[in-house]
Amino acid sequence: MATRAARDKTGLFGRDVLSFADLCPTEVQALLDRALAFKRGDPGKPLEGKTVALVFEKPSLRTKISFDISVHQLGGHAVYIAPQEVGLGTREPASDVAKVLSRYVDAIVCRTFAHSTLEELAQAASVPVINALSDREHPCQALADILTIREAKGRLSGVTVAFVGDGNNVAASLALAVASTGGAFRIASPRGYVLPQSVVEQARSVATATGASVDLMTDPKDAVRSADVVYTDVWTSMGQESEAKVRLAAFKGYQVNTRLMALAKPDAVFMHDMPAHYGEEVPAGFLDNPKSVAYQQAENRLHAQKALLAAVLSG
Repeated sequence: MATRAARDKTGLFGRDVLSFADLCPTEVQALLDRALAFKRGDPGKPLEGKTVALVFEKPSLRTKISFDISVHQLGGHAVYIAPQEVGLGTREPASDVAKVLSRYVDAIVCRTFAHSTLEELAQAASVPVINALSDREHPCQALADILTIREAKGRLSGVTVAFVGDGNNVAASLALAVASTGGAFRIASPRGYVLPQSVVEQARSVATATGASVDLMTDPKDAVRSADVVYTDVWTSMGQESEAKVRLAAFKGYQVNTRLMALAKPDAVFMHDMPAHYGEEVPAGFLDNPKSVAYQQAENRLHAQKALLAAVLSG
């Protein structure tokens, strides 16, 4: 577990962020405020003299580039470590990697297949560890998502977010994020692909304190009806390619298209964390739909992560 040194006003200095649930509602709002301030102007150099290791088991476009640029724009130095260079759990134990990196760098950002690998890193590291994606959660994506919703709708409390598709890592972090900020989260998934019960219970526990709600459905129409935000993700994620044929059959009828969007509020926005599999969860070119904020959402990865890095590394 990372050292919890003197804390800044958000309480995040020196802390690990492995789950969106590691952030309390007050900390979330402070991060969003900071992200918006960074987006509007020069963030300064809060990471000057700091080095961040980007340990990636899974390739990425948005996550790799946004973290690399975030560290650079904050005055720090990022070191990208590719899968073949580290071999987490194969070439050497994740705990040894964590102990060595802790002597070189000021933080570890890890994108990994198994959440247990991330937990092992955090347990052994003496520097903060940030989850850049695991099979359980994608908290940095969710932080960018709610930043985008706040920009698009002007608020987060009372906003209804409908997620259509797999109850995967992206949906899990989004459920926790919406619960944390007082919104209504609805997710429509086919049987066998629902949000894990542990996540549902965790999100509903948070929701009792914020006035939020978390509802599970099977019919996309029920989820989208009168929603402020409609969100979807790929039906087959990286590492699930062998399941692609079965998943295509299971998710038939779950495509977000103009007919489904018509059931949402007239001013509803469409979100997708990308990459999109056109012809599956969305029709060809749907990210260019006038209601889409998907590219704004992608940009906000940069600003949200800058806010998180600055809070964790400089207070």
